[in-house]
Amino acid sequence: MGDTIAAIATARGEAGVAIVRISGPQAQRILGECFQAARGNVAPGRLCYGHVVDGQGEAMDEAMGVLMKGPASYTREDVAEIQCHGGEVNAQRVLRRVLEAGARLAEPGEFTRRAFENGRMDLSQAEAVMALVGAKGQAAARAAVRQMSGGVSQLVEEAAKGILDMLSLIEAGNDFPEEVEEQAARDQLLRDIRQVYRALQRAGDPTRARLVRSGAVAALCGRPNTGKSSLMNALLEYQRAIVTNQPGTTRDTLTETMEVEGLPVALTDTAGQRDCADQAERIGVDRARQAEEQADLVLLVLDGSQSAQPEDLDMISRADQRYLAVINKCDRPLVFDVNLVKHLERVSTCALNGAGMDQLRAAIRRRLSGAASEEALITGERQLALCAQALQRLESARTGLEAGFPADVAAVDLQGALEALWSITGKNARESVIDQVFSRFCVGK
Repeated sequence: MGDTIAAIATARGEAGVAIVRISGPQAQRILGECFQAARGNVAPGRLCYGHVVDGQGEAMDEAMGVLMKGPASYTREDVAEIQCHGGEVNAQRVLRRVLEAGARLAEPGEFTRRAFENGRMDLSQAEAVMALVGAKGQAAARAAVRQMSGGVSQLVEEAAKGILDMLSLIEAGNDFPEEVEEQAARDQLLRDIRQVYRALQRAGDPTRARLVRSGAVAALCGRPNTGKSSLMNALLEYQRAIVTNQPGTTRDTLTETMEVEGLPVALTDTAGQRDCADQAERIGVDRARQAEEQADLVLLVLDGSQSAQPEDLDMISRADQRYLAVINKCDRPLVFDVNLVKHLERVSTCALNGAGMDQLRAAIRRRLSGAASEEALITGERQLALCAQALQRLESARTGLEAGFPADVAAVDLQGALEALWSITGKNARESVIDQVFSRFCVGK
């Protein structure tokens, strides 16, 4: 922590600007040696024009320099930045000059680690920094920003406070049994456990977390010639899949990405499911069934102009809450018996003229919008595992109380839940855990 560290904070490759970041007690001195302002000295908090200079004072590059005095900086140390021209060669030249002046090369995540160790952020907020850098969609970016702003920290602190209140009630019952009625205290503990459990269960839903972090998979499934490929083209709003009247045109899965409520959605067109002798088509049907099983959302495409076929009935029979029935070809007279899918949400469409496509998009949004809600959501794998531990211990405390075990037994589980929650924010995290968290960061952040 006593060293002054430096690294390139921008991505490698050609770019208009590259940023060399410096943090530590010698940041101001090193900036003064490596950067010469065009007028006077660099004033803290002001971006100044000048030149990067070598050890003999010769100009190496035009640049901008800025000094941010601690604790009003990212790391709560003195931080300096040199914004030079981009390009890997030029940025490395400037970094080498900074290292020559006395800085050492930062380790992965060391800037953010210093921010954590200097109390600027907790561990969940630090992890959110890299979650934002690696976000694959708007929903993931929004979730990371909420976490950086303390959304998860606040959730954890509220849950921890609830558990501490429960432990205090148990302690009071032990110390002052004549003043704390046992059954009333037990009922209160059960109510409080359920309340904390529900909040953590909602925020630590691993399925929602996966959807936000990695996106959803939606599969267009159905028998041949129901219009799956046409629907895919209509949803993407360009001609991606080949469409013909010949059954079996689509013989393999075809996937493209669209965005729904900020979530990246991998939309997969699949082969028509039917019994067939052709080996290539049979492989395509097998892959279609795999895609159907693995999808977060299944668009079951049915031909509204024909009565249900055995293949339709087979897919309807295994439909669960993931399925959305799409009655396609609504430009023709309706022959399909919609009562067969009355247990499913359904939308009528015509992929060729666009009828019902707005309703289909709205239905897809409704199905996926829950994952992209604006509430605090735990998305990191480490945090989810700790949340699951806390939920398990809360459940154990609840079942023990309901079975009539003494409240002291529940206190052991409540203490375990509390420790798991505190590990999310780093309040009691071991050094090895902290090392592991920051080892996954990129250099320069």
